[in-house]
Amino acid sequence: MTTGLIPGEQPPDDPRPTDGLPHQRHEPAGQGAMPVENRSRSSVITARAAASFEPVGRSVASARSFVRDTLQGWGFGDIVDDAVVLTSELVTNAVVHAGTSADLLCLRSEDGVRIEVADRYPEREIPLQGSPVDMGSPDREGGRGLQLCAALAGHWGVDYTPTHKTVWFQLDLPERPVGTRTAGPALPSHLLPLADTRVRVAVVQIDRSGSITAWNEDAEELFGYSAEQVTGKPLTDLAAWPHTPGTGTGIADALQLSRWEGSYGIRGAHGRVIPVYASHLRVRDTDGEPSTVCLLVRDHERAVLQTPLRAPATDAPSGSEGPSADPFEVFIGSPAPDDLDGLLQRTVERARDMLDGDSAFLLLATDDETELEVRASTGLPSARQRFARVPVEGGPGRYGSARMPAVHEDLTAVPGAVPLLNGTGMRSVVTVPLKVEGRLTGSLGVAAEAPGRYSNEEALRLQFAADRIALAVESARLGELERLRRGSLSFLVEASDLLAGTLDRDQTLALMAQMTVPTLATWCAVYTIADQSSEPDLSYVLHEDEELIDGIKSLLSKIPPPDPVPTPGARVWSAPAEVAHQAALRTSMRSLGLSGGPTRHVTTGIGPTLATASAVGGETVVLPLVARNRVIGMLTLGKPTDEHFRQEILELAEDLSRRAALALDNARLYSERTAISQSLQRSLLPPELPQIDGVEVEVIYRAAGEGNEVGGDFYDLFPISDGAYGFAIGDVCGTGPNAAAVTGLARHALRLLAREGLSGPSVLERLNSAILDEGERSRFLTLLYGEMRPQEDGSAELKVVCAGHPLPLRLRQDGTVEPAAEPQPLLGVLEDLELYEQTVTLDPGDVLLCVTDGVTERREGSRMLGDDGLAEVLTTCTGLTAGAVAARIMRAVERFASDAPSDDMAILAMRVPGLQQD
Repeated sequence: MTTGLIPGEQPPDDPRPTDGLPHQRHEPAGQGAMPVENRSRSSVITARAAASFEPVGRSVASARSFVRDTLQGWGFGDIVDDAVVLTSELVTNAVVHAGTSADLLCLRSEDGVRIEVADRYPEREIPLQGSPVDMGSPDREGGRGLQLCAALAGHWGVDYTPTHKTVWFQLDLPERPVGTRTAGPALPSHLLPLADTRVRVAVVQIDRSGSITAWNEDAEELFGYSAEQVTGKPLTDLAAWPHTPGTGTGIADALQLSRWEGSYGIRGAHGRVIPVYASHLRVRDTDGEPSTVCLLVRDHERAVLQTPLRAPATDAPSGSEGPSADPFEVFIGSPAPDDLDGLLQRTVERARDMLDGDSAFLLLATDDETELEVRASTGLPSARQRFARVPVEGGPGRYGSARMPAVHEDLTAVPGAVPLLNGTGMRSVVTVPLKVEGRLTGSLGVAAEAPGRYSNEEALRLQFAADRIALAVESARLGELERLRRGSLSFLVEASDLLAGTLDRDQTLALMAQMTVPTLATWCAVYTIADQSSEPDLSYVLHEDEELIDGIKSLLSKIPPPDPVPTPGARVWSAPAEVAHQAALRTSMRSLGLSGGPTRHVTTGIGPTLATASAVGGETVVLPLVARNRVIGMLTLGKPTDEHFRQEILELAEDLSRRAALALDNARLYSERTAISQSLQRSLLPPELPQIDGVEVEVIYRAAGEGNEVGGDFYDLFPISDGAYGFAIGDVCGTGPNAAAVTGLARHALRLLAREGLSGPSVLERLNSAILDEGERSRFLTLLYGEMRPQEDGSAELKVVCAGHPLPLRLRQDGTVEPAAEPQPLLGVLEDLELYEQTVTLDPGDVLLCVTDGVTERREGSRMLGDDGLAEVLTTCTGLTAGAVAARIMRAVERFASDAPSDDMAILAMRVPGLQQD
């Protein structure tokens, strides 16, 4: 919500921008309607207040509260009810029925109030009063807004732009006799307030429970009730209470205050409400029982009771200020500080000096006016109190006098009335509100160590001072808030980028801590929760002084972790400060020999303990880390001894915690997925290769894709029976998990079928049928399968079937390279395959090299390694072991191109050693 005070401003023809297009206006016909051009354009706008409301149901209630508070703050209590009713209907039309946001504008002038409600649904078919269009039943849920405008408003109308529809209405103030608003100078007799034959002052006494105990004759004359009729009844049964303008205090609350003045109504015996002006005084009777004495006169006779306004005394020497001196400069001094903190500090110092107090303090209200935050003080332990917060409304430990001027003659009689002064030795205090356009923006107070130092006169002087600086303070506060929000936005953008840049859990925890310290807090700790049944675990601790990290970690490990409450927002956690102070006290007592044991010299251990207590002895808050509707941890932020967090910092920390929680949960899910994926992939790889007498075997396998251990390529080597071994190398179409699934089917089927004693072609034919049975999940497969039997003469006999796979290459001892098989159809495409096997004999010193197409199809631009390039590399491997051959082939493949391989690769090298030792 934004408000602004514009004294002396002349309203334009239309207060809203028209984008260069004229408005189409409608005015109600009939009595009370005015032509558009004759609306009160000549009235001077003295203040305006504006707010926007989202298209949700609760916005209607918020709009009603906004209008009520604004008009009461302007002193227009006479028209509040009508304005609230009309506003409620028009905002309901916008946010509920039209489904758009609503822009609300209140304009104050000498004659009354104009309220405009604009929505983003510029429907032009608005029925007007007197038109033949049926506006529907008044009892239906929607559509009453314009009927009520015609019935209640003095003037109303509808303005259009291509993007907005604005319905406005104007309520005029009832005429009041001249000279009755406040006590003033001498007036001609004909201008004096009218009264009866004599002014009647009703004296009503109220007991502790709010019931009437005394009712004088004037009260009987004014309201028509006899004393017997009302004695014992609560005053609230008779009072028709509109709240005092600018306050939220009800009559029951007002009766509990030590002093109070204001307006309300008493419902007389005839049933009509009689406006009265009341002065309440809280007293004790002879038995010591508290009661309230109420003096009431007719509202137009309020000058009889109202405290007269006095010109405030100034600190400036006589004659030093001319008649045009700025009252703000008179109070605050010149030049005024540029920054908010400097302005607030100057304010409390001048307020203390003005009332000759021992201390002074200034608190600023949060945006929703529910809490006050200490921003400046003098004569008080400011380090302990700065940024401390207290609730505004009445109750134990709350700042109940924030919305009205209040004087406390002795705080020992009302302990906790001003929580800020608890334990400071101050006895008497006067507090006044800072208000801008009727909205509470802060509170200014001056206190003294002696009781009874202040009265209503000092409260008036301080209120004048508060009125002088309220607008300047609010302007400076909004400027500071805007700077903080811009900085917060940059901070959150950078934090989001950093958190999104990693999926590692430990790195995410470290980033969370490093972003909060020291920007948001002096130290932080991160607790994580593995699952709903697990206890929070202290996962990371960071302090801006690295030497204190171990001490804080040790301290927190001895404290039960905070409860994982999913409620959003920061909550105070007092356990670390309490335990730290107790540990420091015990250490100090032991060092002084006060623990019951022998006297000990001060040891080096006392330093870290006291330092740790100081580091965590301030305010500690806990923010839940909630991701996907589950609490996955807590972010704990701490300040050193006697420091508090600012509300803006806590709001920023809450935004950060939401982003950090999602990043931490993403890292957890990624780690779990990776672990599961790798576990499943490892199950697809064959166990350790068997040792074959008389044959060297080496395998190199590389799966493409981050986190993949198995892809579409696979290999296997396994014993069959009677000294025979099966070997295979294959390539499933595609890469990644889908290809790996077919890989598992092929590898396990080969082992099972081969051990059933089937020949190579039969094994592959049955595997082909199994792949086709997978239906849509099937993928074609190239496969080289063979059976190997080492011979007594040192050679090895191989029976090979090459189903669509790159041909195996045989390297002889003389360096020649030739294919060791012929190509045949691949698997997973045709139902009826006729495959055959070929016999190959590896003589001593020969090498059989089997690869997948990821090796032969390695590319660099338009060049490809190919079968010829592979054969050329293999010719250089004469005399090398199987492991050396495989390694040289892999190095050649990697060096062929600068980019990382994009396809899976497998290399299987088998060599029959020579007759002599190689």
